[in-house]
Amino acid sequence: MTYPICLYGNPVLKIKAGKVKKDKVDVIKLSHDMFETMYSADGIGLAAPQIGISLRIFVIDGASLDEKDLEDFKRVFINPQIITVTGNFWEFKEGCLSIPNINEFVSRREEITISYYDENWKFHTDRFDGMKARIIQHEYDHIEGKLFTDYLSPLKRKLLKGKLTSISKGICDVPYKIKASK
Repeated sequence: MTYPICLYGNPVLKIKAGKVKKDKVDVIKLSHDMFETMYSADGIGLAAPQIGISLRIFVIDGASLDEKDLEDFKRVFINPQIITVTGNFWEFKEGCLSIPNINEFVSRREEITISYYDENWKFHTDRFDGMKARIIQHEYDHIEGKLFTDYLSPLKRKLLKGKLTSISKGICDVPYKIKASK
């Protein structure tokens, strides 16, 4: 099932998501639907709040970035917890399916250690660096109620205000189903 993607301004994107309870959510079906939704929008990551579900789960598939170390980077992260964030800060132009057609430089640390459950409820603690760490941090922010625009300077946010207001009203050209806030 393909879900509509909640756009900037939708309140679900700004609240901290709740934990996934093992026997209450079919994480196999939900993660499958999230991958399907993400692929239909040509994304590389998608968090449950982006489809209107305030739960701590996100999916990632970096294969479309056409980078060697990302070609088999497909994961489901359930109830993740970032343990450490280390390394130098580096800037990269990020985008987001919930904030279409806007890409801005965001500074993030280059290494993380994260614990999480996969879709089979197997527990993992892994260290990621580079683009993998960046993608995870971006998606993790979604379950914390943060967007990449929160990292922008007040001046940059002011310059984007008109575009962001239009997006929140559903005025944007995208090839996927959307859910505007107004």
